[in-house]
Amino acid sequence: MSLRLLHAGVWSLLVDGGRPRSRSLGVPVGGAADRTALALGNALVGNPPLAVALEFALAGPTLRAEHPSAAAVFGAPFAITVNDKAIAAGTTFTLDAGDELHIGGTATGVRGYLCVAGGFQAPQIMGSRSSLEPLHADHLLECPASRCESRGLGFAMLPRSTPNLRVLDGPQCDWFPDDRFFSQSYRVLPAGNRMGLRFAGEPLVRRPGELPSEAIAPGAVQITNDGLPVVIGVDGQTIGGYPKIAHVIRADLDKLAQFRPGEMVRFERVTWEEADRAAQERTALVKNWLARLRAADRAPVVLT
Repeated sequence: MSLRLLHAGVWSLLVDGGRPRSRSLGVPVGGAADRTALALGNALVGNPPLAVALEFALAGPTLRAEHPSAAAVFGAPFAITVNDKAIAAGTTFTLDAGDELHIGGTATGVRGYLCVAGGFQAPQIMGSRSSLEPLHADHLLECPASRCESRGLGFAMLPRSTPNLRVLDGPQCDWFPDDRFFSQSYRVLPAGNRMGLRFAGEPLVRRPGELPSEAIAPGAVQITNDGLPVVIGVDGQTIGGYPKIAHVIRADLDKLAQFRPGEMVRFERVTWEEADRAAQERTALVKNWLARLRAADRAPVVLT
């Protein structure tokens, strides 16, 4: 039983929680770029937070159902139709056999997640079912048959708590003699992907010297030789030799998945205490919505 990809969309991948314990082997974390969106989309269709879903960026895929499938699209507010009938993002719906689901573009954000009841099936590699490369047209996405009543969150994307990216000082922040990094706005460049985001702005001046390659993680803010920042994403490399001026706090990591080219971003320095408080607030917000969805009595039913 499956959904068939008629058109793959832009950078469509099967994703789950990724491979966080494989970085010592040089394997990126991978998985969903916006883990909150993945968790809430899965909760809408009665799945665990990290069940396998289809991630896409800017323009979504077109699929044809080969059996009943309870589904929801969450993340950025993509335009969605089933057999040319509009469906609100962040709302559950059932695809019947032969139905065509078209996920178009979005005017806000970048990435969305197609979640189905029971999750998509895929081979497990190094503890994760996340794709290592984008899917192609005519690919069959295996999933259980299911049905659901319509329900929704009333929103398709959690609002950003702040328009800035909050950061902690990086291990090489003292390589930069002034606060120009924090005092200017940067423009998100089109040359960004799941590996990282590039930004345009006034180049930073740094002290001379070379840095031996060392471990980096998603959220690390490196300053390249042109004096401009690159923020490492979920598919980013595991080591790097550019100095790290800052690191995006955990509460803001999901924002990296949703910044569009051309958006203006400022980096806001926070303390460890503020970062910890922001993480607790973000976790509590997501847990609250997950609990409310679990308590609802209209969860999808997986057919046997």
